[in-house]
Amino acid sequence: MTATIERHVEAPSDGGARPTRRQNAERGFKASKELTDCMQRVLVDLIELHLQGKQAHWNVVGKNFRDLHLQLDEIIEAAREFSDVVAERLRALHAVPDGRSDTVAATTTLPEYPNGEIDTAETVDLVTQRLEAVVGTMREVHDQVDDEDPTSADILHGIIEKLEQFAWMVSAENRKPAKR
Repeated sequence: MTATIERHVEAPSDGGARPTRRQNAERGFKASKELTDCMQRVLVDLIELHLQGKQAHWNVVGKNFRDLHLQLDEIIEAAREFSDVVAERLRALHAVPDGRSDTVAATTTLPEYPNGEIDTAETVDLVTQRLEAVVGTMREVHDQVDDEDPTSADILHGIIEKLEQFAWMVSAENRKPAKR
């Protein structure tokens, strides 16, 4: 069902009734090409993070395997959900998101994930690097997004907060305590 907004207009002085004007609610704010391009950059990196997270999840081996395996599941699910939020925001702004595999592969800023089994310590570093790369993309586009659409910028804020938390938590696996 399409939402509509009705505006009733008073009858003209000649006694005849004017028809009620209806406005489709989808005729609201429309993203510029620049805003669309910025959000598209975020979208492809989130999709790629999801895919690379699955690659890491399937092929991680070594010490603390189970904990990292489960933590990767959390990151993967979050990246998938975040990509959906960004894509649906694009649609709400009358833009068309492009999540096709060839588009993602051609435009992501994430480096290619290595093939084969990867030790847990190396996986921690690889995943942290990718989390930080996605956050980097969002921080690069943030000001331009915020200038045109603070609502989309708010979405980025929430995603950045969660991905930075994941990066901290994952990277802590390989950290040594600071000297006192």
